[in-house]
Amino acid sequence: MLRRLHPDQPESFAFTPANQAWAEGQIAKYPEGRQASAIIPLLWRAQEQEGWLTRPAIEHIASMLGMAYIRALEVATFYFMFQLQPVGSVAHIQICGTTSCMICGAENLIEVCKQKIAPRAHMLSPDGKFSWEEVECLGACSNAPMAQIGKDYYEDLTAEGFAKLLDDMAAGKVPTPGPQNGRFASEPLGGVTSLKEFTGESQNGSVALATRIGDTLKRIDGTEVPLITPWIAKAKKPAKPKPVSSATVKKNEPKPGAKQPVDDTGVSKQAAKDKPKAKPEAVAKGAAEAEAEPEMLKSPRGAADDLKKIKGVGPKLEGVLNELGVWHYWQIASWTPAEIAWVDTRLKFKGRIERDDWIAQAKTLAEGGETEFSKRT
Repeated sequence: MLRRLHPDQPESFAFTPANQAWAEGQIAKYPEGRQASAIIPLLWRAQEQEGWLTRPAIEHIASMLGMAYIRALEVATFYFMFQLQPVGSVAHIQICGTTSCMICGAENLIEVCKQKIAPRAHMLSPDGKFSWEEVECLGACSNAPMAQIGKDYYEDLTAEGFAKLLDDMAAGKVPTPGPQNGRFASEPLGGVTSLKEFTGESQNGSVALATRIGDTLKRIDGTEVPLITPWIAKAKKPAKPKPVSSATVKKNEPKPGAKQPVDDTGVSKQAAKDKPKAKPEAVAKGAAEAEAEPEMLKSPRGAADDLKKIKGVGPKLEGVLNELGVWHYWQIASWTPAEIAWVDTRLKFKGRIERDDWIAQAKTLAEGGETEFSKRT
């Protein structure tokens, strides 16, 4: 199935402060250089915030993770859980249409959607509150037919009960997820036949949790539960190098080969003969030609420029650049090839500067102009 971005897109995207803190916590799970591993949870949180996944959101997250936009777009278009078009403001209904649900009446639920929401999947209802689609198996076969509404499962549905569910949601009521026929979980319809000592609770754990924190229908905004990031506190600090004793130094000193005296550098002539080494001045000259440190500043001169207006620079890269001493567009605009190479090796994203043409973008921004990318930020 061909999946494309919706033709109508918002101008920009930014996480709410709570979601931004959550996103940064997720990125911190991964080692340096592997931040792209956080792409799926960040795209999902962006969708929770906006209801659907927009192009500015995809590009914003790609910049946060130091990824090329096309790589983030590949993920967003591959997984069908990402909605690439606007959805209902109250709820997006996903009807399971696979075998078990189909046999038990999923087609009747789809008819209800066509009558009460819109005649075709992914269309908004006239009031913009609802949208729907048919999906593959959602893994609740024993409670068929079922639908996923927002984040929750509504199971053991009938056409009449489902229609009332939609009416209640349209009226502002928040329905209780889970089985809709009084069943506790996935026990036989005739009643529990085993583990009877665990009966007596009115709701199963999933339903009870969603109800308790008010998480049904509501999109995740980062305020539902406290942000917990234990992996940051447990991150290991680099170990301090252990002092080396004189005995260890003496033990590790190079020893001359048979009948070969040690030369003035402390390396045996035998080793030097086996593995010729470049002259120090030649090595230094080659390194100078490959890399040269550009002009860096301890602090910005006046107000720092918003480096995120440069395509390919997200909040994380901006922080790295600031730590290096890069605060202004004019600094980047003046980089030579050798200086680009110097910065490139310290960003750990090889080729990004030239691939996204930071120099040309920075020159335009330094002169007070705008780029196509900066207009969207």
